[in-house]
Amino acid sequence: MLQYIEEAGRGDRQAFEQIVRHFTPMANAVAYEKLHDYQLAEDAVQEAFTEAFLNLNKLRAVEAFPGWFKAIVARQCYRILRRKQHPALPYDEAVESTESSCSVADIIEKKEARRMLHESIAALTSNMRIAVQLYYFQGYSLQEIADFLGTSVPVLKKRLFDARRKLKGALPVADVLSVFNHLYEGGKGVLHIVNGDVVGDKLRQGIVQGDVLVWREVYSHGQVFLEPAEQNNRLIRAQYLEQTMGIPQMEFIQGSESQEKILADFHKYEEVVLWFEHDLFDQTMLCYLLHWFSKQKKGSTKLSLLCIGEYPGIELFRGLGQLSVEQMETLSGTWKLIGDKELEVGQSLWEAYVSPNPETLQQRLTTDTSALPFAYDAFVAHLSRFPSTYNGLGIVEQMTLEMIHAGIKSPYELFKNVGDKLHILGMGDLQYWHILRQMAQDPCPLLHKRGLKELPGYNEPVMQIQDSEVELTAFGKKVMSGKEDWVKRKEIDEWYGGVHLQGVTPRWRWNWSSQTIQ
Repeated sequence: MLQYIEEAGRGDRQAFEQIVRHFTPMANAVAYEKLHDYQLAEDAVQEAFTEAFLNLNKLRAVEAFPGWFKAIVARQCYRILRRKQHPALPYDEAVESTESSCSVADIIEKKEARRMLHESIAALTSNMRIAVQLYYFQGYSLQEIADFLGTSVPVLKKRLFDARRKLKGALPVADVLSVFNHLYEGGKGVLHIVNGDVVGDKLRQGIVQGDVLVWREVYSHGQVFLEPAEQNNRLIRAQYLEQTMGIPQMEFIQGSESQEKILADFHKYEEVVLWFEHDLFDQTMLCYLLHWFSKQKKGSTKLSLLCIGEYPGIELFRGLGQLSVEQMETLSGTWKLIGDKELEVGQSLWEAYVSPNPETLQQRLTTDTSALPFAYDAFVAHLSRFPSTYNGLGIVEQMTLEMIHAGIKSPYELFKNVGDKLHILGMGDLQYWHILRQMAQDPCPLLHKRGLKELPGYNEPVMQIQDSEVELTAFGKKVMSGKEDWVKRKEIDEWYGGVHLQGVTPRWRWNWSSQTIQ
């Protein structure tokens, strides 16, 4: 489909017909949901395809077409719903109203200004272009536009401010130009909380205004507490992370205190936006923050959430870090308001996750979690990490042995392939190296390392393991096939959220067949 979009962008009508056939069912569904009338929905979709074809050559990235086109469909629906006179004066009429009393030279100047304006607006990004058209030329209020686009008023103000900077002197109508001046408040009323430095760095490249807080934690790894910010809890966790992942205790403690201080000062912001993904790494982080916010008096501060599990054109979506700055720009302003339901689900899932009894989480997953649409799959994946009733292996260890058996022996290639297969976990390299170390330790190792004394530690280059390999032991082959039980032979001493499993007969195991803890 991407090829058809590229060809249609160069004016190929047959390619665009393929796009029409592909996207018509989706577009009709979106339009009908808004209009509740099949005939009107078809009219909106036809108009949307016409507008899309005329403007397709301006689309900067073919991967963005689905979201771009959906916005066009929504706009056409909105025009149908809003069939009434708007208080704003259309630009063409504003220019024409001045021409009747002007000289020929003035008229020529006005027509040239009009041409420049249209070209300048056409060169804006899609988000800016929509904001300018709806606010200045169709007369909708900021709140009306924000509600329609699913964004916030501060973000909308920022888009209009950026549009003014790009348009510069291209707007010849004085009344239109003058209203720009009071719109933008600097965007400093928004705090964006994100899951990693790569995402944070991209957001700072003009995608959003305001402050960006990178939340640095790995709640999906090891012992976790209901209130991790309590001094004793933080110290215990710092010691655990240093022992298993090599993160220096003081670095973790200082980093935690710094980010918690920023979070505690959230009242100074008009809005806090949480940027998170579908995997366990992000969902545990999201649920902790929702748990924390559920305990706070939010006052006038709004909470919003952008949470995604896919992006058009990316077959295997691992996270926001995969997206280019241009792709991330299409997400700006698409976050949704967090209400009581989201806070309640996040709070209860966090409490269940840190419970010493995994059946608490399992029971919570039988109730409605739809307010956080990715939470169910992520936390089921968490439970699958428990030692299985089949052979004592969790899902990561089992997948690793199967990959080695299939011929993948490089530790780095194992990390990539297991990570792709189990992307629902959002597992980082330090987490995986810890698991590999455990699998290679005496007694009863599942694998041997060749050409490698130690796996990379914290802030150590991965290059050092390029020429190394791992291979299954005879015992590892038996365990993989279910003929031996790793836990019964090796014993276990591991944390899974709030659950501590120890000994040769741990209290809880994961049943692959029934997909339950027992």
